[in-house]
Amino acid sequence: MLVAVLIPHTGGAQELSPEIRQEIGKFLDATARKEVSIGHITIDSVAIKGNALQLFANMNCSYIPFRENNVAEIYQGISALLPAELTKYRLQLHTNKHCIEELIPQALRSKRDKKALVFSQEVKKPLVTKVSRPYTPTNGLQNRHIALWQSHGFYYEPKLDRWEWQRARCLQTVEDLYTQSFVLPYLVPMLENAGANVLIPRERDCQTAEIIIDNDGCLNTRSIYTEKVTDKPWMQGVGKGFAHLRPLYTDFENPFKEGTFRTIETIKKGKESVAEWIPEIPRDGQYAVYVSYHTVPNSSDDALYTVHHKGGASRFKVNQQMGGGTWIYLGTFGFDAGQDNAYKVTLSNRSAKAGQTVTADAIKIGGGMGNIARRISEEGATDNLKSSDKTANSSDETKQTKTTHQSPYTAIYQESGYPRFCEAARYWMQWAGIPDSVYSESQGKNDYTDDYKSRAIWVNYLAGGSAANPTERGLNIPVDMAFAFHSDAGTTLNDSIIGTLGIYQTDSYKGVFANGASRYLSHDLTDLIQSNIVRDIRTLYEPQWTRRGKWDQSYYEARVPQVPTMLLELLSHQNFADMRYGLDPRFRFTVSRAIYKGMLQFLCSQYRTNYIVQPLPVDHMALRMISENEIELTWQAVADPLEPTANAEKYIVYTRTGNGDFDNGVVVDKNSYRTTLPAGVVCSYKVTALNKGGESFPSEILSAGQAFNSKGTVLVVNGFDRISAPADFVAAPPADTLLAGFLDELDHGVPYIKDISYIGKMKEYRRSIPWMDDDASGFGDSYSNYETQVIAGNTFDYPALHGTAILKAGYSFVSCSDEAVEDGQITLNDYKYTDLILGKECQTKIGRGGVKPLEFKTFSKPMQECITAYCNQGGNIFISGAYVGTDLWDNRLITAKEEDKKFAMEVLKYKWRAGQAAIMGKVKCVTSPFPSLTGNYTYYNELNSDSYVVESPDAIEPATEGAYTIMRYPENNLSAGVAYQGSYKTCVLGFPFESLRTTEEREYLMNAIMTFFDSNTKK
Repeated sequence: MLVAVLIPHTGGAQELSPEIRQEIGKFLDATARKEVSIGHITIDSVAIKGNALQLFANMNCSYIPFRENNVAEIYQGISALLPAELTKYRLQLHTNKHCIEELIPQALRSKRDKKALVFSQEVKKPLVTKVSRPYTPTNGLQNRHIALWQSHGFYYEPKLDRWEWQRARCLQTVEDLYTQSFVLPYLVPMLENAGANVLIPRERDCQTAEIIIDNDGCLNTRSIYTEKVTDKPWMQGVGKGFAHLRPLYTDFENPFKEGTFRTIETIKKGKESVAEWIPEIPRDGQYAVYVSYHTVPNSSDDALYTVHHKGGASRFKVNQQMGGGTWIYLGTFGFDAGQDNAYKVTLSNRSAKAGQTVTADAIKIGGGMGNIARRISEEGATDNLKSSDKTANSSDETKQTKTTHQSPYTAIYQESGYPRFCEAARYWMQWAGIPDSVYSESQGKNDYTDDYKSRAIWVNYLAGGSAANPTERGLNIPVDMAFAFHSDAGTTLNDSIIGTLGIYQTDSYKGVFANGASRYLSHDLTDLIQSNIVRDIRTLYEPQWTRRGKWDQSYYEARVPQVPTMLLELLSHQNFADMRYGLDPRFRFTVSRAIYKGMLQFLCSQYRTNYIVQPLPVDHMALRMISENEIELTWQAVADPLEPTANAEKYIVYTRTGNGDFDNGVVVDKNSYRTTLPAGVVCSYKVTALNKGGESFPSEILSAGQAFNSKGTVLVVNGFDRISAPADFVAAPPADTLLAGFLDELDHGVPYIKDISYIGKMKEYRRSIPWMDDDASGFGDSYSNYETQVIAGNTFDYPALHGTAILKAGYSFVSCSDEAVEDGQITLNDYKYTDLILGKECQTKIGRGGVKPLEFKTFSKPMQECITAYCNQGGNIFISGAYVGTDLWDNRLITAKEEDKKFAMEVLKYKWRAGQAAIMGKVKCVTSPFPSLTGNYTYYNELNSDSYVVESPDAIEPATEGAYTIMRYPENNLSAGVAYQGSYKTCVLGFPFESLRTTEEREYLMNAIMTFFDSNTKK
């Protein structure tokens, strides 16, 4: 039996016996282990103050995510361990200088502390307002400004006189790129869809072309700057502006200090004057558009910019009272190659208030290649210190400059040779006109330390002059919070997950922000984001996902910003167990959504508003012909099991005509939309869900086309939903501790839209090989032949590609999702012809597998039933996909089912022969009873930026009489396609139709297939 005693303390305080304290520590350990993986919790001291018994726990206790329910349970549990004579006291458990109840985030308290100061600012007009956006969030992130960055980047290392990554190449990526695969395609759009202005200190556009149009002239381009003057004239501004004078910039050269800018007085009525920037676009594509201007004493807060692009015209109001003298991002748009007055950016002097000033400077279109050239400083180089190193966080930063390395020869300037989006923040800042005092604290001697320091100092420069940072000079942007995204957290060899760590810092600036609010608000931000991440991963994918601590430590990126800040270490990009999830686009979407939700909760708690989470994307899409020239688009909302507020209230339908781009959309109140369909052109549609919190990600894209003198109507079914990580393996025991890794050549996986983080396939599979340095990273070491390339993934836009070829063959078409067929919303029997797109659809796991059911089966049971009924009534069906056989016969994740094989052989009339049937990307038609099926074709067999790769096409063979091989892979003559003619017709290809390289190949093959279907057709 435990004996409880109080031991007298010399100072009059009293202390629990070591035995009682140990038991309390064990109880707290057990409580913590339910949620978080941390070291042992100890009770370091005890005091009685008035009527309160105060227990002081070590820092590990503060890592528990405290909530009202577990705080009550903790106090109840501790009380049960106390001796009777102490139960009369009010119990207080302290950790990290606070009672545990004070560490419950304000957003999660049933009663908010009205006396607590919040971090909020009055914002009448944000930096950028999207005028053409057909909605305005009211319970999202409208008027909020968020600074965030995606870890490191390619940098110049003077000691080696080379450019290199800041982290090792490992498990087919590198942290400098890997964190971008969350931030750019997922997190930033989510925040912007909620209404936020997001500021990033690295290039956000992976387009390698860049066009600069400026009033001081355009370097090596036929782009044009021009002014149209009416009632008010454009005049030369007073002061320095941007000029593009050279292809490379060295040392501390600032392009925003080498030119001039233009200025004009605003009008409310009358004829407007307009500045125009007309670019010469080098190639068709999507380009980010940035504007620049100067903030002057009487700057307008609603400068009206219009971007004229392939989808129409998009208007923006820019508050020029902030953000002057740098690049301000408006959006990303489609442009055709060439110089065309239809594609341009304009700035009007029309305003809601006359007599103010609008300024105009350069426009930047596209991300571009790095143009900052570096060499070792004449004063030498200093040692690289990590953000967490004591000297890097000491108040005496001069400690870092004591060690210098002199070059043995005269170094020459060298640029990175990489796209700008790959480079570190330090170089983007120089190109963006940020002062060198921000981006080079070392005065040019150490780009490594400058980079991580610059990201933190940059936040304060953005906010300088605003209420967030009123005592420093800067861009006057009212930054609400900052967020650093990292993934560097160590390794294990036993397939355990390293997991998620949150870092914040509370001591700097005397523990308060400029308005007096406590820096413990950074703790709230960290808790909310980390909690959302871990909860969502555990619920959807991996119950064993590790939650690590919430460190209150002096990391530079957490310490220096004058706004609430979190540094996230999401996982370990060096650890195989983590990266089996971390390379999956589904995981990336979920994590990014969790981060967005945490930010939303935090910021709404600071502004004392109720939050609503933006909806999930819609599904069950279908397009139907209502009449000869009218179509109806329908869809279904998707409920979010993790967030009750994320319900769709309205929808936005976006339209694309022909080879144009999507327009600005129209809002509809119900889940259907009717419109006219012009003849002879493919029209495409996508839908987003809408609520007061913002806009969802887009749906898949459906298309329709009405042919002149149509020969019939084809139903195109998009069955290619898959996005996934690459195939992986763990060797069977006893070798499971020896070998593991990713198998790109078997299955590269499928990125969502595109991937910007892949560097090359893995080459070191031996777990025992240790890291030696970043050039020899041990287990997981990977090639680097793709590290500057954008890799195409699933665009969910294949009905248009198929439909274009169908329309060319003289047939009309409509399209739908596979779910719409499986659930009976669309009946195949209503159509004479069906084209089923299967792409790289194949049953796929996520992470280690075994937790979540496999997804993306080629032929689900409902689909098999629909196809069987369709064929039995005499239909004509065309199916193409890389795994049409493998998924039913030889998927290594499951045991093949006889009923699946029977369906393929008896209904579709083919059987599987081999997976990974070819590597050369060529097929040829061969002699068969079907004379229309002729020609030679090529498909994308290597990673590229235009189409997802087909690395493992199937060989399939005829399974019955009346079925014939129509195509072969010429490298080995394996059968690549089978056609059947009987009471119905089928044509099945072991490679995806949409992966054919040219429009001509697709049109020729589709015409041949449709001719086959119409020859002697029995229907």
